[in-house]
Amino acid sequence: MLILWHLGKEGTKRFGELKALMPGITQRMLVNQLRELEEDLIVERKVYPVVPPKVEYSLTEQGRSLMPILDAMYKWGKNYMETVGVNPKKESIN
Repeated sequence: MLILWHLGKEGTKRFGELKALMPGITQRMLVNQLRELEEDLIVERKVYPVVPPKVEYSLTEQGRSLMPILDAMYKWGKNYMETVGVNPKKESIN
């Protein structure tokens, strides 16, 4: 979900940018997740023919269709944290 959230809210990202946004994820796990999302036609991988290689990831139209659902889940979670007394400003979905 975090990959989708970052690509949906912040737009196209390179692998290193995604990795930096999710410090707890291993390189292997991020590669695997991106491959699965690409196979599911949710994320698009664009390779540029340059040296060094440049690869960018973005949401497909199908992936973008998930954003209202992710927004609703975020709002629900924020409301829930306020209800149970957790300060959402201190908690982060990063």
